[in-house]
Amino acid sequence: MGKQRIVGEVVAVYPGTFDPITNGHIDVVNRALNMFDRVIIAVAVNPTKKPLFTIEERVEIIRETINENPRIEIDTFTGLLVDYVANCQANVIVRGLRAVSDFDYEFQMALMNRRLNRNIETVFLMTGFRWIFISSTMIREVASLGGSVEGLVPDVACRQLKEKFKIS
Repeated sequence: MGKQRIVGEVVAVYPGTFDPITNGHIDVVNRALNMFDRVIIAVAVNPTKKPLFTIEERVEIIRETINENPRIEIDTFTGLLVDYVANCQANVIVRGLRAVSDFDYEFQMALMNRRLNRNIETVFLMTGFRWIFISSTMIREVASLGGSVEGLVPDVACRQLKEKFKIS
């Protein structure tokens, strides 16, 4: 929540665990930048999940991937997303969709968020077709079994996955 909001600026929050961030996530961020003045990538601290990467590692992977784009901010959050979004002086949540199966869950979350704060809108962006089959869960599984994830995640994430799983 570092930057002060500029009057008239439309800020969107793109939340997720990003464990690790994939090229599909990056695609959604880049497309969101075509619609919004600034995008905050909000890395969730979710106590119900057991991430492979620490919160600090996930933030660093994202930071290295976006190369200090001044229109992208990286932050972490706990608690209710709508509270975080309101604290950031944003009013848009961006969610990426890969398949119809994503929509059911995301639609329920959007409705709950709308009930919690009617001033915050959720915008769904379809992931680019070339990334539609990728999920962080699948990436972790393939990498843990020694499979190549090159070209599916940013180079820094690929290197970090190789280190975590001791892959040469």
